[in-house]
Amino acid sequence: MSETKAPKTAVERLEAFARTDLEDLCDAAEDAIKAGGGFGWLAAPPRHIMEAYWRGVLLVPERRLFVARLDGTICGSAQLGRPPRNNEAQAFAAQLTSNFIAPWARGHGLARRIVLTVEDAARAAGFAILNLDVRATQEAAIQLYESLGYVRWGTHPAYARVEGQTIPGHFYFKRLVPEAAMLP
Repeated sequence: MSETKAPKTAVERLEAFARTDLEDLCDAAEDAIKAGGGFGWLAAPPRHIMEAYWRGVLLVPERRLFVARLDGTICGSAQLGRPPRNNEAQAFAAQLTSNFIAPWARGHGLARRIVLTVEDAARAAGFAILNLDVRATQEAAIQLYESLGYVRWGTHPAYARVEGQTIPGHFYFKRLVPEAAMLP
């Protein structure tokens, strides 16, 4: 009998592209977009646009890019967004955005791990709240967020347009520190 080797998984912050990272990230994003789990795009843009987008993410000081890997290949991502420096009133809250796992890499626990990694990074950076929003049609993502303790605080009935249909979107938050710790 041959022994089947479990795939190696990892989640990490990406600060620079090495080897095939940019190509892998674009491929994974395109696959997620085609499967309906894009992060705003409904159809994958031309490759040069996708590459420019990911290069740009690494240049924005208020963004941190996290990637999931399956056997060394990037298969998903999430971003931790900081509020603009001039928004002192909301400086305690960060945003989780652009979260996806390519369809071919699902089922390995990477979606959960990447969200938890972003939460840990937000907490380490001093954020007390993590916000996110998601299309109502992304049921697996909604189930994941709710299982991790995210609280739905609202629904926008006209959040997105997909294939001529208006789709609601849900807004969530999670306390990263106890409420008492947020008091001055």
